Amino acid sequence: MASQWIKARQTKYAAYAFSYILIVMAAVVVANVLADRYNKSYDATANKRYSLSEQTANIVRGLKQNAVITYFNQSTRFREGKDLLDQYANLSPKVQVKYVDPDKDPELAREAGIRSFGTAVVQLGAKHEEAKSMTEEGVTEAFIRDLKSNTRTVCFAGGSGEHQLDDSEREGLSRFKDLLAKDNYESKSVDLLTKAEVPGDCTTLIVAGPTKNYQQPEVDAIQKYVESGGRAFFMMDPPLKLGHEEIGDNDALASLLQSWGVTLNKDLILDLNPLGQIAGLGPQVALVTTYASQPIVDQMRGTATGFPLARSLEIKNTDKTNVQKLFDSSGTSFATSNLSSPAVDPKDPKNKKGPLTLAAAGTYNTGKENSQGRFVVVGCSTWAANRFIDFNGNDDLASNAVNWLASDEDLISVRPKAPEDRRITMTGRQLTWVRAVSQFALPLVVVIMGVGVWWKRR
Repeated sequence: MASQWIKARQTKYAAYAFSYILIVMAAVVVANVLADRYNKSYDATANKRYSLSEQTANIVRGLKQNAVITYFNQSTRFREGKDLLDQYANLSPKVQVKYVDPDKDPELAREAGIRSFGTAVVQLGAKHEEAKSMTEEGVTEAFIRDLKSNTRTVCFAGGSGEHQLDDSEREGLSRFKDLLAKDNYESKSVDLLTKAEVPGDCTTLIVAGPTKNYQQPEVDAIQKYVESGGRAFFMMDPPLKLGHEEIGDNDALASLLQSWGVTLNKDLILDLNPLGQIAGLGPQVALVTTYASQPIVDQMRGTATGFPLARSLEIKNTDKTNVQKLFDSSGTSFATSNLSSPAVDPKDPKNKKGPLTLAAAGTYNTGKENSQGRFVVVGCSTWAANRFIDFNGNDDLASNAVNWLASDEDLISVRPKAPEDRRITMTGRQLTWVRAVSQFALPLVVVIMGVGVWWKRR
């Protein structure tokens, strides 16, 4: 009887069912244990809206000491900060997240200087910084402030028609200044014409699109600064002579850059790239989508940048400098030497055909240990102005260039992006075609296929 019961069909089915239940339960238990131990997720959004940026990952994974993020909020509202802060803890075992209710632990909140709910404090060793906001930018800035003990100042040269640091209009650099503040840089303007000397507290000097010629004492001051281990960022527009607005040739400054291996060509790049037209850009904007492997642009693959009214460069190494190309214009671009007339013939045989070098970065060998001069040259300045710095990856390029110049390579990356506007804009004719296809053509195809199937099977 026992053997017959074991061999019975119902017994086999029961054994199979019991085994399957055990396997499913084991799989569920293992999945929950792994999920509890390893908090992994996949961000399918186009701009990785729900993931921490590479900049944050570089900083957190590179920590040399333990870090504690303390989140102060009411117990019932801890979830408001948990999703974000847990991502930091998942990046590195050196990061620990604590949750404190100021109502239940007022002494700890008072010691940390907490004045409002929903505040995070990042502590590394004896240093602690409060996040200015409960966003990735706010928390990562707190990490940066903890890591950077010394003050870093970016100086913007003025006095020769450059873009102004505190100007919030279209041609100003106020948004560039805000970007630098996020990486914990201070910014100030310096006048080299009044005093031909780069201040000693300048971590980096930026020459942003001078329209007037630099005098020789100013050029000599810049040369002394870089060749003594300083860092400089040159944005040099083509010397256009259109209407009442003229841009100086700046031969003295151009001669200095040429001695370092970067020649500023007196030309204007026009780009016929159809991608630029899709993005709403005219031919006067050089569109860049491919980059070299230099640290400034190495992580910008797949990101576009645009450069209005740009000039081309020629680069070479010298006995004191090592110069690397950052990126070229597209293969559909060309450069004209006609800088005094808005009428340009794309078929002029005198035009130089693209791709053409638009930007370069170089190092200067000072001959001293741990003292290296660095410089970046871009054949355009408007790309960093308020009206264009928000175009796709322009802000990343601006920040990355300053990070590299200041030897803050750990900050170089593509920053987190705002939500994209993914609406489709169509002309009236395109809208008519879409309506005709969706309302008439596709239903008609379905009807014809149905009739065909019926006719075959009738």
